[in-house]
Amino acid sequence: MSQNTAPLLANLYLEAHESSLDAPIATPFMQGFPAGSAHRVTWRNWMTPPFNQWGFRNLARLRPAIDVRAGVGPVSPFNPAPLPLDQLHFDSECGLSISVIDHLIASQTDAFVVLKGDDVLFERYFNGQRSHDRHIMFSVTKSLIGTLGEQLVSDGILDPGKLAAHYVPEFEGSAFADATVRQLFDMAVGIEYSEVYEDPDSESSQYGYACGFQPAPAQYAQFESLYQYLPSLKKRGSHGGFFHYVTATTEALAWVMERASGKPCHQMLEDIWLQLGCERDGYFLADPWGRSVAGAGFSASLRDMARFGRLLANDGRHNGHQLLSSQTLARIAAGAEPALYADSPDFSAWTPGASYRSQWYVFNGPRPAIMAGGIHGQYLFIDKKSGVVIVKQSSLDEAASPCDADTVRMLHAIAAHLATAPHS
Repeated sequence: MSQNTAPLLANLYLEAHESSLDAPIATPFMQGFPAGSAHRVTWRNWMTPPFNQWGFRNLARLRPAIDVRAGVGPVSPFNPAPLPLDQLHFDSECGLSISVIDHLIASQTDAFVVLKGDDVLFERYFNGQRSHDRHIMFSVTKSLIGTLGEQLVSDGILDPGKLAAHYVPEFEGSAFADATVRQLFDMAVGIEYSEVYEDPDSESSQYGYACGFQPAPAQYAQFESLYQYLPSLKKRGSHGGFFHYVTATTEALAWVMERASGKPCHQMLEDIWLQLGCERDGYFLADPWGRSVAGAGFSASLRDMARFGRLLANDGRHNGHQLLSSQTLARIAAGAEPALYADSPDFSAWTPGASYRSQWYVFNGPRPAIMAGGIHGQYLFIDKKSGVVIVKQSSLDEAASPCDADTVRMLHAIAAHLATAPHS
């Protein structure tokens, strides 16, 4: 952390400590017929504060969506077993000891749940979010896709050693053509691509235009779909031997998975979702050609995301059924080479000691864990030893925030505390 960032972070915590957000506060957005211009959330502003607070949990009202059905079976129950985790403290990057509740407020949390087994130990909602609301998870979506892809490997449907162009000939001449499927899984594709969200000219912004996150400026309107955009991306250097985080690489992996299996990604996830006892359908943002946005487009309720996390914590089993192969989870949890990840300073500062495997951040130290993370403060965290599952949904003003590294510290601190703390 830079010397300039530490005082900013400390000030955020001071403001959070002095605020009062004990009760959900209803936002004034989208009230009226039509809503007034100051409170109207649209396709153009839904990712911009303060409109994102409403937009992140109502994207399906603004853009086309593809349902991931929950089915009509009984909802899988949780047991209330509350613990006062709001007063648990952890060591912040800014040098202060910070309470969980102060961090949740400072990091603009909308919903937060801590699960151990079937017990809900802590659950809070903020900013008017309710338990049945579905919130966009952004790049947590990548980890769902990575899990589904690894299951195709376990099923013998997808060969991680084959080149991407073997499955998708349209990749010929692009960055992805001669990358192996494993290199797609692990973000090791040599590609001309910058993941700079604030730059409207960056490749990641062009990705956002092609998938329908934002209206495309005239100069980028030539791509009607991710199916057109992905083959346009160019190779830079060679593949392998590094970590290069690129959302478009996840989209390329999803395309490979769909060709190999003959199923769209939303159906692959639905095959799992239908059996988890979820409360609500999840949904993917649909690109202009009706394709699931696999790199950043999935929305679900807080508890349903926790149900998916519980499945992974239970080694792929739910209600006596093996929904995901134990080999699938073992390959993810094995991680990759931490030194490759450490060469990316922004990522290694956020998640020190991690590696990147199959679209997951993997911690293989004394407390093994896997984590999915998304911009604006979305997290799914699974502590392998204790079975603790944590989900955080947020509406941070910025895609990347000074709070991000502290969120990871907090997740580890909660899991470590619960590994030894008794609960009932």
